[in-house]
Amino acid sequence: MKPSLLLPALLLGSALANSPARAEPMSCPDLADAVQVAACPTDTELRYTFMGYCSDNARLYGADVVTCASFDNYREVKNIALWESADGRFGGYLSCNEKPADIQASRAKRMHVSSKNGLTRLICDYDNDHRLIHRTRATCSVETEDCSGGNCRASCD
Repeated sequence: MKPSLLLPALLLGSALANSPARAEPMSCPDLADAVQVAACPTDTELRYTFMGYCSDNARLYGADVVTCASFDNYREVKNIALWESADGRFGGYLSCNEKPADIQASRAKRMHVSSKNGLTRLICDYDNDHRLIHRTRATCSVETEDCSGGNCRASCD
């Protein structure tokens, strides 16, 4: 390449590399393809954490009196494991009190977004109170909130 053409080519390449990214379309992932990536806690682990979480000091300073009212209540809330979408972009803690097949049979109902301190959470709500979340520093906006027809969408810049 001639030296006179090299500089414009480098400038063009630099401009393209620094141009703003296009909006990335996102939709709620199918839970049928989601995978459990962490093991459910054992009963022994739950009893151990119950003693720490629901100790006298925790009750004095915490407002969550229902969870600590009994071990069964605590188990209902804290018996969870991390699940991820097939592509790993969405994740969430889902109940170990349900069979994995029942979780994977849940369908997306609603997509919404929340932002706080520069972090955006793109939230997918499913049947039976399941929820997967995509966290990003990008700005996201929901284009179609209702997922009943499988067409909920958002875009993130």
